[in-house]
Amino acid sequence: MSSRTSHATLRYTSLRASIFLGCLLLALLLGHFGVIPVGGASGVIFLVLVAGLVSAPISYVVLSKQRDAMSEQIAGKVGGLRDRTAQRIAAQNAEEDAADDAARAAVARQD
Repeated sequence: MSSRTSHATLRYTSLRASIFLGCLLLALLLGHFGVIPVGGASGVIFLVLVAGLVSAPISYVVLSKQRDAMSEQIAGKVGGLRDRTAQRIAAQNAEEDAADDAARAAVARQD
């Protein structure tokens, strides 16, 4: 695994959270100074929703390279797991075939 993809998921997630928190801070400041009219606990929930809606397209555009690197990292891990599983199944099949062959040979010797 290259150094570019070694911590891609952590890098993408932390940058995504940072963008959201930046948008939340901006929304809270705009709410505090009255640019966005809010009131009470429902107003804070509204600001969190606004921050989520604003941060999603920003993250989609800004973090495309990090998202691709994360996808590459995950695909590599899944591919490695698939290869190991296939090898394990092939080894189990070979063991079962050997056991079947030994049982058939023992039955043939008894006849």
